[in-house]
Amino acid sequence: MEPTEADRLEAQRPYMFAIAYRMLGSVTEAEDIVQEAYLRYQTNPPDRVVSPRSYLSTIVTRLCINYLQSARASRESYIGPWLPEPALTAGDERFSPTGKVELQESLSLAFMVILEQLTPLERAVFLLREVFDYDYDEVAQVVGSTPAACRQLMSRARKHVAERRPRFKPSPEAHRQIFDKFIVAVTEGDLGGLLQLLDEDVVLWADGGGKVKGALTRPLEGPKAVTKFLVASPRLSEGPYSHQLAEVNGELALILSVHNRIVIIMTIGLSGDKINVIHVVGNPDKLQRIARTLHPDPGDSNPASE
Repeated sequence: MEPTEADRLEAQRPYMFAIAYRMLGSVTEAEDIVQEAYLRYQTNPPDRVVSPRSYLSTIVTRLCINYLQSARASRESYIGPWLPEPALTAGDERFSPTGKVELQESLSLAFMVILEQLTPLERAVFLLREVFDYDYDEVAQVVGSTPAACRQLMSRARKHVAERRPRFKPSPEAHRQIFDKFIVAVTEGDLGGLLQLLDEDVVLWADGGGKVKGALTRPLEGPKAVTKFLVASPRLSEGPYSHQLAEVNGELALILSVHNRIVIIMTIGLSGDKINVIHVVGNPDKLQRIARTLHPDPGDSNPASE
């Protein structure tokens, strides 16, 4: 049976979500933006829309830009470092609908933190051009600018990202081996072992959103300070806990739970064979979605769909 127009339109939804999530760093907000774009699409006569994908991506991107501009104040007043809402990405086509390597890399918490430093318009231009392969004419049409202006925005954004992007990305196997050593050192309180794993310029970001006791209010720098924090963290010592490794934002992550309640999700970034950045999400609001998936309420028949 030939796909209907509705089927072809719905097939664009994962692609639209992929743009929105990278723009916003929030699963919930991305879903809301995509739904709003579809509602707007339905108000237009079909003969006025030449390309559904172009129309939808334009609406999604512009809604995201507007949202980020209005969210600046709230993020600036956020208590402590702000990190994206982590997401379980394995097997979910919404996060990487084309399977491109660039799509996977642009999902990591480390990369999305870099994107957060761009202006909303720079972020949109960078993602559309670098990650989603739009040409400059298409980018300009989407963001409502000119190709020349978009090239300037892209130049600034690319320079900013290049300055902060790791120059050497280890293989998944090497990443896993170092992460395993890191977990053993943290759980055993091995100060010496941790120090050997950390880069001299290591930075730890911990997002508690003002809702977690003992959370950091600023990024922590240096191997000694990071080691001391990890070993003394109340999130690691508040009771019998279990941990598991899972794919979060396209990379390996440690999920720590206490009595089936997720308390932190942690990822690491590497420079060679040393850990140069650690991201810890402890804000319970940002852990709810993953918690419902990994520890569903017995009374909830389909927790992942919320």
